[in-house]
Amino acid sequence: MKYPKEYLDEIKTRLKVSTVVSKVVSLKKRGKEYVGLSPFKNEKTPSFTVNDEKEFYHCFATSEHGNIFDFVMKIQNLRFGEAVKHLAILAGMQPYIFSKQDEEREKKWKIYSLIFSKYVDFYHEQLLKNNDYSLAREYLKDRSLDKNQVKKFKIGFINKNPNFFDQLKKEFNLEDLLETGLFYLDEKKKIYVERFRGRLIFPINNISGQPIAFGGRIIEKKDFLAKYINSPETYFFKKGSNLYNLDLARKLSNKVDNVFLVEGYMDVVGLSKNGIDNTVANLGTALTDKQIFSLNQFFDEIIICFDGDESGYKAALRAAENSIKELKPEKQISFLFLPDKEDPDSFVNKNGKNYFLEFSKQNKVQIHQFIFNHYKKHTSNNPSSMAIFDKKLRSIANTIRDNYIKKYVLEYFLEKISELTPYTSQNKRNFKFKKIKSLEKTKKYYNDSKSLSAVELKEFSLIYLIINNLNLIQQNIHLFENIKLFTEENKQIYEKILANLRSGEKLYINQMDIDSQIIEKITKFAPIKHILKNKPNDEHVLLELIEDISRDLNNYDLEYRIQELESRFSRDLSEATFNELKELKKKQNIN
Repeated sequence: MKYPKEYLDEIKTRLKVSTVVSKVVSLKKRGKEYVGLSPFKNEKTPSFTVNDEKEFYHCFATSEHGNIFDFVMKIQNLRFGEAVKHLAILAGMQPYIFSKQDEEREKKWKIYSLIFSKYVDFYHEQLLKNNDYSLAREYLKDRSLDKNQVKKFKIGFINKNPNFFDQLKKEFNLEDLLETGLFYLDEKKKIYVERFRGRLIFPINNISGQPIAFGGRIIEKKDFLAKYINSPETYFFKKGSNLYNLDLARKLSNKVDNVFLVEGYMDVVGLSKNGIDNTVANLGTALTDKQIFSLNQFFDEIIICFDGDESGYKAALRAAENSIKELKPEKQISFLFLPDKEDPDSFVNKNGKNYFLEFSKQNKVQIHQFIFNHYKKHTSNNPSSMAIFDKKLRSIANTIRDNYIKKYVLEYFLEKISELTPYTSQNKRNFKFKKIKSLEKTKKYYNDSKSLSAVELKEFSLIYLIINNLNLIQQNIHLFENIKLFTEENKQIYEKILANLRSGEKLYINQMDIDSQIIEKITKFAPIKHILKNKPNDEHVLLELIEDISRDLNNYDLEYRIQELESRFSRDLSEATFNELKELKKKQNIN
């Protein structure tokens, strides 16, 4: 459902950007703008600006930029609709009402939400205060949980013969109560039964923090009962679209980059008790695209940490194959495997927060490495098995939606497979021998080239093209008027060559007063010579390559100038510097 543009414009008209931002950031007036410390990064010098006239904010420290809706969404981790409601109230406007169908859904939601709130509060209070619930309290104590965790997560307990249904029936109609999934009809006894009787209940909240479902755990060992059960899917609860504790964990996304995804409610509570709050749990189903998408909205890395047993490993493999397709260049998915028979709750209680975090840092495995290692273990060293291995990894890589990630994951798989593939011909064995023979030379080349910067190598390529095509460059000398070099030595050589070429006389490189060792170095390391091997010896192609290098060097120049201006702006905060910076960034985007 889209809000009408007129409604959104009315909110923006009533609220200045500085009014909204000043509730979070201390702003000072500077000319036409306001400045303050960035809310997105710890800093000592202000780099955050607000312009009411242009209706935007901009953070030079993080490049965050947008209007009042963007700001509220980012700061409070809200969805767009929630941000609109928040700002409408701040602007003194009525919440926008959609169609009659929307109105009906809103009414249903209010009833559904109210039933859940009453249910959560009632059984939470019972667990805390009712003497008949001592068995449940003892269970929690044995699991090293105290009142603080019970209150934080609003954990409750339902006894074996509850009667809260009868109380709710006085306030709500039967159809609404059944639609929550909290109750069902026992066909034999013809009575309505509470689904979670005899269980601890963990409220599952939506992203705004309102309860929409439950996870239930038995506290007595009974083989005929499932250890955990979840609410059935309802109009307002879909298992594959929600995660336990995301409503609390998302609020930490401005402080931490990663989130731990675990299997159980007790894992989340146990990690939180030990000071690790950036934790969520899936809801007893395979990891879904929507769950990965939700986590990617708030965190740069998802660390999947399931139990250290066979079922935990199998769940991790399913999660890896389901979630690899959602990989993005700026996001990571890793796997953390705990020692056998450990789960996150038991492991962190035994070893503490610092050990758990250090163990995670040292032992997590990136998703593509985990998948490769798993299938490698199940592969025999014969052609048939290797062919199946190769085919499987290619099919997994091809599920990745982002084309850049797909390319590099496939390259990783194929390179690792090639390391396992034995040489099958004499020619290949000979080639391998030659490769080993020249290893020292290759190593020296690598070490020498490693010390060269990207700009220096780009300059080498330009000079290499010039010294090997003097006649062509002399005829097109105008193309080099505005090319700027950065490395002092390269700059001197470049200018000396161009000065000679401008004379108009036919020249050879050995006639110029240039150190031959420098020319040798340029010839040795210029990356362009490898590209030229696959290009036709054509003037048009050479001029295109020169144009490409020129554009790249111009972009380096822009980057340096932008960095200088950003540094200057952080000191003087002048509007002139800001406008100059904006113009340079526009040029950078065009290039």
